Amino acid sequence: MKDYVSLSEASEILGKSKETLRRWDREGKLSAVREPMSNYRLYKKDQLRLFSDFVFAKSVKPISNFVPVENEYTAIELFAGAGGLAVGLEKAGIKCVALNEIDKWACQTLRKNRPNWNVLEGDVRSYDFSDYRNKVDLVTGGFPCQAFSYAGKKLGLDDARGTLFYEFARVVKEVNPIICIGENVRGLLSHQNGKTLEGMISILEEIGYNVMPVQVLKAINYKVPQKRERLILVGIRKDVNLKYEYPLPDNRIYTLKDALKKGELFDKDVPDSLGSSYPKSKKDVLDLVPPKGYWRDLPLDIQKEFMGGSFYLTGGKTGMARRIGWDEPCLTLTCSPAQKQTERCHPDETRPFTVREYARIQTFPDDWSFAGSVAQQYKQIGNAVPVNLGREVGYSIVKFLNEHYNLVKPK
Repeated sequence: MKDYVSLSEASEILGKSKETLRRWDREGKLSAVREPMSNYRLYKKDQLRLFSDFVFAKSVKPISNFVPVENEYTAIELFAGAGGLAVGLEKAGIKCVALNEIDKWACQTLRKNRPNWNVLEGDVRSYDFSDYRNKVDLVTGGFPCQAFSYAGKKLGLDDARGTLFYEFARVVKEVNPIICIGENVRGLLSHQNGKTLEGMISILEEIGYNVMPVQVLKAINYKVPQKRERLILVGIRKDVNLKYEYPLPDNRIYTLKDALKKGELFDKDVPDSLGSSYPKSKKDVLDLVPPKGYWRDLPLDIQKEFMGGSFYLTGGKTGMARRIGWDEPCLTLTCSPAQKQTERCHPDETRPFTVREYARIQTFPDDWSFAGSVAQQYKQIGNAVPVNLGREVGYSIVKFLNEHYNLVKPK
């Protein structure tokens, strides 16, 4: 049944849980057919494409999280990468007074674009931030997801030694900011059956921070034309009696066309730039895939040859041999655009996105240049927090800090 996909594949295509799709089927919102022998739910591809066009339709009333800055707010950013979050915070009105990053090419990128930024290159373990104590409002960091060794039921700071989260918590303890924000992949929710996240929360509480309910923010809801998700961990210093509110999701979903063409997101078409290419064997296969299509749209014999052993495994694998459509958001960008099994092919040409197209999909401004080889540039962009997501989170922090300083202002 080549024209149909499974419940699992439909879930991946639409970015909705299987349970949501089952409910929509019961409600008649998105009806499935039943496979004759197994009674499994199946969805017609054309039906999904029409439905996704409806889901991604433009809204007439966009949501704004913008708030004006009422004071000068400062931040220290750890694991800063190529500056996606820092640029987003800057756009929201928050000034980064120090940025730490170990990758030399990312550091060159930061210095190249913002010569006035204080870029601390090297291992975070070699830096002491005590001079900033009580002088900085915010500490942020996209620390990697690493397992802890558990010494007891409730994890303390010492139990996290050797991990980069320990360094994040150490810097927070040294600086004592009003608010700290960690960001990570969605997988942190289930890492070590949730124990890693529990440990992080207990450590932040031990060093004097109340942790807000953790949320996973979908970039497509924050003016980013890409299906990327980031887990946000927010700690509020315990002497601050104020609730933090996450940024409101927009009701307008931006598409690849919004990223690469002149429109609401950018005032001109994407500039030309260097980019990778596919080897001939992969190009010959992807030539056969239509926009918004993927490996299931190939002839059966080519499917089996291209997918190898993966052909017989369960799951949709909808990112494989995938050609993105103009009228949908891009799938999450990877660090290497031509790597096997995570193809994000241009809609009209059989090639990966160029460096500047990558940057647009991550909502970097066109004048933000990247240092190093083309491969290094792709890696920096693929690892970044989307700038517009950083800006929207920045607005929520500005709102929080405005309220805090108004409360503590002398009467």
